[in-house]
Amino acid sequence: MIWNKEAECMSREELREIQLKKLQKIVKRAYENVPYYNKKYTELGIFPEDIETLEDINKLPFTTKDDLREGYPFGMFAVPPKEIVEVHSSSGTTGKPVVSGYTRKDLDDWSEIMARGLNMMGIHEEDIIQNTHGYGLFTGGFGVHYGAQKIGSIVVPISTGQTRRQIEIMKDFGTTTLIFTPSYGLYLAEVAKEEGIDPKSVGLKAIGFGAEMWTEEMRKKIENDFNAPAFNIYGLTELMGPGIAVECSSQNGLHISEDYFLPEIIDPNTGKQLEEGKKGELVLTNLEREGMPIIRFRTKDITSLHYDKCECTRTFVKMDRITGRSDDMIKVKGVAIFPSQIEKALLKIDSIEPHYQIIVTRPHLMDEIEVKVEASPDIFFDEVKEMINIKKKIEDYIENEIGLRVKVSLVEPKSIPRSEGKAVRVIDKRDLH
Repeated sequence: MIWNKEAECMSREELREIQLKKLQKIVKRAYENVPYYNKKYTELGIFPEDIETLEDINKLPFTTKDDLREGYPFGMFAVPPKEIVEVHSSSGTTGKPVVSGYTRKDLDDWSEIMARGLNMMGIHEEDIIQNTHGYGLFTGGFGVHYGAQKIGSIVVPISTGQTRRQIEIMKDFGTTTLIFTPSYGLYLAEVAKEEGIDPKSVGLKAIGFGAEMWTEEMRKKIENDFNAPAFNIYGLTELMGPGIAVECSSQNGLHISEDYFLPEIIDPNTGKQLEEGKKGELVLTNLEREGMPIIRFRTKDITSLHYDKCECTRTFVKMDRITGRSDDMIKVKGVAIFPSQIEKALLKIDSIEPHYQIIVTRPHLMDEIEVKVEASPDIFFDEVKEMINIKKKIEDYIENEIGLRVKVSLVEPKSIPRSEGKAVRVIDKRDLH
């Protein structure tokens, strides 16, 4: 299923022509209407007319989350307040939140790109989409909601929480599509089983998940629990929200709506553009945004881009799933570690639950990592020898994955706090300031 074949299947040559025209227009719009960009570009001696080719985007400086925070709350808007019809915001847990403003056209565009994504998952007007993403300032719930309305399907805006009610709704309403974060999906399946309900019996046809990092092992477990394919959805508040990129039926990378977003991959240390297939930091530019045009935004998400032909016939570039962030990396004993690496090791092992926490400490001069993992009920109350063997196996798997020996603690089932939003995987107790 393809929502907008004319756009999603256009030739690369035609797409590049469209991207250049839109890039020139958005740079001019940002320069003329957003004080931040006017000041930044003027100081660097860069002007809209300097953008003559797509490659000229390299002349423009990056925009960071700190830049957006400095404009809090409405300093990055390119239109008068009366033209903004909706605002969303990041959590602000690491400083001032980033506020994102939308005009009516921006919301229409958001609906369009998310409708494309839902179609990639095989969703159409006869489906019932149960959306467990939050409906507050977080963009997650609204992106899916607008896309579902665009294609004409029934959307159940249940939002986060009410886990047992979620399961009741799934059964009673005949939900065909579930939207959740990977960690919450695992929790939903766990609670359903506690209630004596086999998640497979719900009869889902598709699952959409995102908002946190995951591994293929986690996807497989989710698909096995619900007996339905799970598709990755990518987005971020600063650029629009969920729907910027979504997996198609091949489940081998996420198609970016390139007529709305211009992607780049850079070396996070040097800022230099990397060639196709090289892993680095994703940089995105809005090509259509009215309310808040953002140019060359450093997402901090680590991925790579691929332009080879997709079996679904869409010509939009595909990005790999996010395997880490350039700013949430844990550096221990000189080794760079991403939580997803540890998760990958854990999900290869039977007899443990897919719930864990990584605790980093510095008791003396050296960093130490402890990985707390829930044992399955079958082995937690078993003999000590079996527990020791499993603990050693986990430590071996993690060492093989990250190159460091870590301390593993097997803890009682259900003792690690569950999340109905983004899971808190890492607790860093070091004083690094």
